[in-house]
Amino acid sequence: MSRNIRKINPSVQKVPTKKRVAAYARVSSGKEAMLHSLSAQVSYYSDLIQKHKGWEYMGVYSDEAITGTKEIRPEFQRLLEDCRNGKIDMIITKSISRLARNTVTMLETIRELKDINVNVYFEKENIYSMSGDGELMLTILASFAQEESRSVSENCKWRIRKGFADGELVNLRFIYGYKIKKGKIEIEEEDAEIVRMIFKDYIDGRGCTKIAKKLSEMGVKKLRGGKWNSERVVEIIKNEKYTGNALLQKKYVKDHLTKTLVWNKGNLPQYFAEGTHPPIVDSDTFQKAQEILSKNRERYSRVKESRKYPFTSKIVCGICGKNYKHKNKKGRVSWDCSTYSKYGKDSCPSKQIPEETLYMVTTEVLGISKFDEEYFAKKIKEIQVPEGKHLIFVFYDGSIIKKEWSYKSRTESWSEKVRQDVRAESLKKLEGRN
Repeated sequence: MSRNIRKINPSVQKVPTKKRVAAYARVSSGKEAMLHSLSAQVSYYSDLIQKHKGWEYMGVYSDEAITGTKEIRPEFQRLLEDCRNGKIDMIITKSISRLARNTVTMLETIRELKDINVNVYFEKENIYSMSGDGELMLTILASFAQEESRSVSENCKWRIRKGFADGELVNLRFIYGYKIKKGKIEIEEEDAEIVRMIFKDYIDGRGCTKIAKKLSEMGVKKLRGGKWNSERVVEIIKNEKYTGNALLQKKYVKDHLTKTLVWNKGNLPQYFAEGTHPPIVDSDTFQKAQEILSKNRERYSRVKESRKYPFTSKIVCGICGKNYKHKNKKGRVSWDCSTYSKYGKDSCPSKQIPEETLYMVTTEVLGISKFDEEYFAKKIKEIQVPEGKHLIFVFYDGSIIKKEWSYKSRTESWSEKVRQDVRAESLKKLEGRN
């Protein structure tokens, strides 16, 4: 029996679609020449894509002053996200080293893009990532690019360390109280007065937190923006460069891939260079401040070691992610978010939680009549504090219990001693008015 086969042509004609094409450009330095090169790359790719009849221009993603060995590149990450969302079909870039100098990162990226049908064209090497031998060639060439990056990094390290050995302030760009232009360091007198004030206040007994608050109230601006806090004040007090001398190679770059700066704890030699630049404070003033700093650090360490609280490292702010810390103000014990304590309500509007309330709610959640520190540590992994007066108890077994809390009235929360102190203070104020 013969078969009758009849071809049925599609009734709807397929409309030809344009390939959605984007470009990626990057320079690893913020120097004027490099930025000019980046601008030229952006213009070139914009023109190239828009002139191609079969392509739809999806933009040029560009990162400036960011090395290719780092994965945290804002525009590069945005490009990948747009590819994942199906907005781009092909990416054009100058060369393999522009996309990434880390072989592993480059291959992982290419394979991910390949899985979602996004082709990458490398102009210099004339390679399409989705071609038959594309991945093999990319692996070989990316290895060369990574080795080139390592070689450049080692050369830079050698130059910097040679400079340190010669007593040079290599790569110094920012230090409060000074202006640095083309390697020449000069005192910025207005800011230098602030530095002298910080040292004087500290030697006179004012704490770092109070100094930071004073600077904020005075409207003093930090060198690179942000808010003053105790850590920034300590950094100034500890910095020997304000005496006109410099301890060189305090930090070093761990490796050429991550570019992570780590503290030099005897891994590499350090160099103390005297008279490298004009001093802002004299050596005696600096030494007095260091002695006070050392004593305060020892005292704080002893207090910290002797005081361990059940809720330490257990309470996490749901707004900023920082841990809550123990606070004792004139006998009124509470737990405050670290960000709130350091920077104030504008930085984190979290709620202060009375310790008595924490004990009461935790005991209720655990279903016990009296708070048991050991049982609490064994059962509760963390306590999350979202906005408002809510607590989320996360157990080690994965279960969660949500609770709402409220402040006690003064009648309930004030002890007899607190009432007497408040009464005495009120009488004192009344006598002052009379």
